[in-house]
Amino acid sequence: MADAYAQYQQQPPPRYYLQNLHRLGRNSPPRSGDTPSPSQSPAPQSPANALNNFFHPQQGQHNAMMAGGQGRLQMHNTLASTTFKYQQQQQQQPHQGHLEHNLAHVQNNNTSGGLSGAHQHSFSAGGAPGNSYNSQQHTGNGAITQPPPAHWQEQLHLCQASRQAVTPHHHARSPAHRPGPNLTAPPKTRKEEEEEKRKAKGNFPRQDWLALDFSGQGLRAMSNALFKYSFLDKLYINHNKLTKLPSAIGRLKLLTLLDASSNSLVGLPVEIGMLTNLRQLYLFDNQITNVPPEFGTLYQLETLGIEGNPLSEPLKQIMMKDGTKTLIVYLRENCPVSLPPTARDWVVLNEDEKPNGKDDDRFTVLCYNILCDKYATQSMYGYTASWALAWDYRKELIIQELQGHNADILCLQEVATDCFEEVLSPALAYHEYKGVFWPKSRAKIMSDSEKKSVDGCATFFKTTKYNLLDKQVIDFSSSAIAREDMKKTADIYNRVMPKDNIAVVTFLENKLTGYRVIIANVHVTWDPAFKDVKLVQTAMLMEELAKISDKFARTHPQSRSLVTAGESPPPTVTYAEGTQIPLIICGDFNSTADSGVYELLSRGSIHHEHDDLAGRTYGNFTKDGMSHPFSLKSSYANIGELSFTNYTPPFSGAIDYIWYSTNSLQVTGLLGEVDSEYMERVAGFPNVHFPSDHIALLAEFQVKPQKQKIAKPPPPDFGPSTNSRK
Repeated sequence: MADAYAQYQQQPPPRYYLQNLHRLGRNSPPRSGDTPSPSQSPAPQSPANALNNFFHPQQGQHNAMMAGGQGRLQMHNTLASTTFKYQQQQQQQPHQGHLEHNLAHVQNNNTSGGLSGAHQHSFSAGGAPGNSYNSQQHTGNGAITQPPPAHWQEQLHLCQASRQAVTPHHHARSPAHRPGPNLTAPPKTRKEEEEEKRKAKGNFPRQDWLALDFSGQGLRAMSNALFKYSFLDKLYINHNKLTKLPSAIGRLKLLTLLDASSNSLVGLPVEIGMLTNLRQLYLFDNQITNVPPEFGTLYQLETLGIEGNPLSEPLKQIMMKDGTKTLIVYLRENCPVSLPPTARDWVVLNEDEKPNGKDDDRFTVLCYNILCDKYATQSMYGYTASWALAWDYRKELIIQELQGHNADILCLQEVATDCFEEVLSPALAYHEYKGVFWPKSRAKIMSDSEKKSVDGCATFFKTTKYNLLDKQVIDFSSSAIAREDMKKTADIYNRVMPKDNIAVVTFLENKLTGYRVIIANVHVTWDPAFKDVKLVQTAMLMEELAKISDKFARTHPQSRSLVTAGESPPPTVTYAEGTQIPLIICGDFNSTADSGVYELLSRGSIHHEHDDLAGRTYGNFTKDGMSHPFSLKSSYANIGELSFTNYTPPFSGAIDYIWYSTNSLQVTGLLGEVDSEYMERVAGFPNVHFPSDHIALLAEFQVKPQKQKIAKPPPPDFGPSTNSRK
């Protein structure tokens, strides 16, 4: 950026003479007979006046640059200091400094510029605005001036086309391919349309139409029923008499084009920031003075049409000089911090029914995909401010959240090796946690320095409550190739083995009561095109857990922790078989409740011709089907699965779960939904309040007393039988 300014300073100051460009009135044709006049001033909202004020700011009022964040709402408690530290130091000063330097530089370079000694040749095509920019301009000494930026020329062409589109239902009546500039989005390929629908939230029925054209109808208000058509990707409401847009417009999350030009809009709802699929947003010829900072989430926006609006000077100058993308970045990086959501409710189950068992046998489990730093890129999460996406900011919120919930057991996914060693382990050790960690299997072939960035699964437990009896890792690619029935199947080599997902298994013992619990922490592959692999990985997980639990029941491992002086060892609890041991399976399964993965875990078996297998060949899995011996249930199924555990613009749904064995455990409490009112204005996670694209799950369990098998009494002994008959 600094090099660009230095280069700009070495060039002669640009000069524009735009007196021949007249603002076209709404619904009026171009005026071809106008002649340029040096004494004629452009209209206040015209492109000529806007460009003139930009390149000659001393001729008009020059407003001070908005200091991004000075009007920012302060957060409460620890979030306030964290937000202030990273946002103010890392973002506000550079943005403010660059822009103020830019505006001041343009002003200084134009103080000596004027109309004296200059003339121009204009070759206007029919007097249409913007066409005169195509001719070269020069001063009296022969110096050629620079043409306006290409993006601003396009803005003027689009504005002209918008003013000419005055007939009712103009876009619906127009042919698909008409000459000249038009306001329709470029046609999408079939592959692009299918991909967009696949990523969209929910399943929509087939639609033969995806656009609505209400242009030129004289509308003064919009019915809320319109916003139930959530499948729309184009909406034309231009050339009406609307004074505002309803906030419900934020429900049309698939919109790629919205045209609200030539109305009487004086403001814009912040909910438009929810339309993260927007590529074109046309607002020509309204009375809009400000663009809400929430528009910073429109990271895919290519064109923002604002010509013909009395836009505030700083925003106008950003648009005119650098275009839409730069304005969106500026809004995103300087968006005021909203108030945090209300705390998630704690849902108590069976409040009137006292759970069986002792209070010491009650424990809490947290499951959380914390979003590894190397995956938190601006290309993946373009709707998030860079300072809120930075690891230095996010890690503080993650640690605060983990410490705040204070669960007995933490199951974390996407934990980088260096994060486990240098961040989480030291921070959680102060709260009496000890951790077990394994990176993904790719770390086996990496150097020590490269391993540090590899993510995996980490399980932490309270050392004041539990002893660690055993720990193991399940490597799905290794487990697959070790199976005799899969060694000769191409799908194993081409689809399963390249995925390096793992599961971490820990065997814990309660120090007070002696009950034992198996904790499995897993991260299943993410790709939607690999549903079969997700199912195979889950089936292998259950097979390995069945073997491990039987081994634990048979060998009864002893505690690795030494009993300190004055401390009595925990009572001995034995289990006749592996399925009697309490089992918790936490993880990011990347599978919704209608998937084969969910069906296998909840029902205990799945047919070998299940749709998710899609004709693949996986040995006995696709020959005999898949099954497991455990009686499992998702903890949140007791109240209905959460509306989402992963929230991003392309996808929103529940894909994280805490499964438990119903024969040995009972759910007594759950952490509820995120504040719905807060979510109405959140485009996606992570954001300033949520450091990951996932949310944490938290469940409380009660260990059920073991059912004692009643020994059958021996058969009655009636003594030796005698035969009375002789």
